[in-house]
This record gives sequence, C-alpha cells and structure tokens, in this order.
Amino acid sequence: MTEIKPRAHSTLSSVTNAARVLKEFRKGNREIGVTELSRRLGIGKSTAHRLANTLAEERLLEQDPETGAYRLGLAMYELGLLVHWYADLHEACAPVLDQLRIATSETVQVAVLDGREVVYIERRESPRTLRLFRQVGHRNDAHCTSTGKLLLACLPPEKLAATVRGWKLRAHTPHTITRTDVLLTQLEVVRKRGWAENINEAEVGVASVAAPIRNGLGEVIAAVSIAGPVQRLAGDSMRRFSASSIEAGLAIGRRLGYRDTKGPNL
Repeated sequence: MTEIKPRAHSTLSSVTNAARVLKEFRKGNREIGVTELSRRLGIGKSTAHRLANTLAEERLLEQDPETGAYRLGLAMYELGLLVHWYADLHEACAPVLDQLRIATSETVQVAVLDGREVVYIERRESPRTLRLFRQVGHRNDAHCTSTGKLLLACLPPEKLAATVRGWKLRAHTPHTITRTDVLLTQLEVVRKRGWAENINEAEVGVASVAAPIRNGLGEVIAAVSIAGPVQRLAGDSMRRFSASSIEAGLAIGRRLGYRDTKGPNL
C-alpha cells in the first residue's frame, strides 16, 4: 500500500494521518484494530501501528490489552470537556458584555491566560469615537495588562513561581513593569483588593481595569475588563469601573454556576 501524501506543502502528512485515525471513531466504532485502520486509511500496517501507538502514548488513544484494538483515550475526553467549557463561557459572557458596554460606553472584553500571555476571547467595542482596535483572538503579554495581572494573581503560588521564573518582562511603554519583584508585589495588591488595573503599561494613553470570572467550583477561569483612554479611566472613574467589572465578573460566574460566598479578595 502507498502511504497518503501531504495535501499541501504547508501540512504534515503524519499529522494529517493521525487526525484521520482519530476521526475514524466518529463512525460509531468503540474500538478499531490496526489492520482495520490500515485498510480504512489506505496506509501500511506498520504506519497505522506507529500512529496508533504514538497517539496512545499521548493518551489520545488507549489500547485494549486483550484484543490489541484501540479506543479513544482519556485525553480526548478532557479535550472534549474543554470545548464545552469554552462554549459555555462564550454563552455566559455575551449578554453580560452587551450590558456592560451599554452601561460604560467603553470597550469591554474577556480574556483567558495562556502561559505568559492573555488571549481575548470575547470583545465589545466602545461606541465612542476613540476606540481600541483589537480583534477576538488577539494576544498580549500578561504582565502589562489588567486581565493578565488579574489572572496571574489568581494562580496557585507554585504555578506563579514557575511562570515568572526566568521571565524577561518586555517593556511595551516607559510605564511597563520590567522587574519580576515589582510585578509580584503588584500581584499581591491585586490579590488583596480583588481587581487589577493597567495605566499606560501596554499602550500609552490606554487604561483598563479587570475582575475575575469564576466557574461553578469557584475557580478563576477568565477575567473581564473595561478599557479606554486614560482620561476616561482615571481617578473616580477607575474606582467606578472596577466596581462595574467586579459585578460583571460575578454575573458571568453566576451563569456558569458560581455562587458568591467570598469577599472581594481573590
């Protein structure tokens, strides 16, 4: 048998074939043997065996010790739960962000932490003339954003220590925190008061404030923020918007099953 060639120069045939192995289980088969995989995919038995064995090592498949056949592994179940989690988060955020945008007339967004970066997964742009042009899916360094600092502050101590170890904090502006000791001190303040701020740290002239979003277990899984020009988010406005972001985070959390039993501290 001839093995499948790459469909395009920008793809990897091994990854394509691994994906095709996993997709075979959509057809209702609980277990599939190597010979059957080889026949269905049009690849050699040795290739099918290597693909299945590699996927099993990554827990995407698991092998029945008696029959030798393969079935979907625990990691696939975990990934499936993650897909549902993101779908639930998007659904829970939408109406709250719509209301928050109307109430504040500023840009509002929801972000999740990915290592040392935040990824913005929901966004509603300010209706005012001066806007912040970013797209859903946009990434930014966590140390210079209110959402990033909020989410870093919520990490378990050992995970936070591992995250900042060896981290060279990039200066986006003259106001960006570039020392990890200063960042850790600020994260402690965030942890105590329950919200985070960013003033000119990611972009000169822009400020933001962020608060946590918790799931039904009380875990902080995302952050909701309000962002706008510094002149509109300073002094009393910052304090007012921090209260609005906290309320929005709680409202989203309640839609995810969270029941508020704590004070403002993280």
